[in-house]
This record gives sequence, structure tokens and C-alpha cells, in this order.
Amino acid sequence: MALLPKGKFAIEGSVHIWGQLRQAFAHAFALAPTGQLLTREEAALLEKVAGLVVQRGMATPAVLFLESLGPLSFLGSQVGYGMRPFLELVCDAAEIEGLAALLERRDSIDRLISFIQEHTVAPA
Repeated sequence: MALLPKGKFAIEGSVHIWGQLRQAFAHAFALAPTGQLLTREEAALLEKVAGLVVQRGMATPAVLFLESLGPLSFLGSQVGYGMRPFLELVCDAAEIEGLAALLERRDSIDRLISFIQEHTVAPA
């Protein structure tokens, strides 16, 4: 006596469904290509952020923080979007929006770190 009726849980049908799902979600978690060129506005914004970090003497803690949380840069960008109404009190809204959009890219953290290191080495 079989525990499960034949045909009700047929493997052939489930394999076909899993194949379709796998094909549909093949690129669901794909990352954007790294190494995209920065526009002048994006480079200027990163330069400004790096300059402000170095000017306040926070270069080393900022680099440590950015290195440790680099893989979570997308979440940081979403926090930037969420905190925008509060940050508009002390910062320019367009710069907040631009920085949040820039942090969505994976390579932006490495570029920000390099800008901070360039500002630290070069005399201001």
C-alpha cells in the first residue's frame, strides 16, 4: 500500500516548475557592474564629502567605518533616502539625494575611501 497517491506529487511536474522559477529568478540578485565612470557632479560630491571628513579630523574612523560596512552600502543609501527630511535641515537636499543615489553603486565606497586618503596625504 502506497503512502501517497500516484500522480498527485509527481516529480516530473515539480522539476518543470522549479526549472521555470530558476530561469525567472536567474538575475534577481545580480549586481551592477563595477568600474563605471563617475560624472563630474558625482566626483565633486565625493570630493566634498571626503574634504569635510578630513577637515573634521575623522579620516581614520571614517575609513574604518566605510571598510567594515562596505557591503551594506545599498542599505546606507536607503537610510539616506529615509532620513532626507531630517537631513535637509543641515544639508542641501540635492546633495543628499545625489549621495544616496551614489551609495547604491557598489564601487562608490572604495572611491570615497580613496578620496579621503588623497585628502589626508595632500596638504589642504
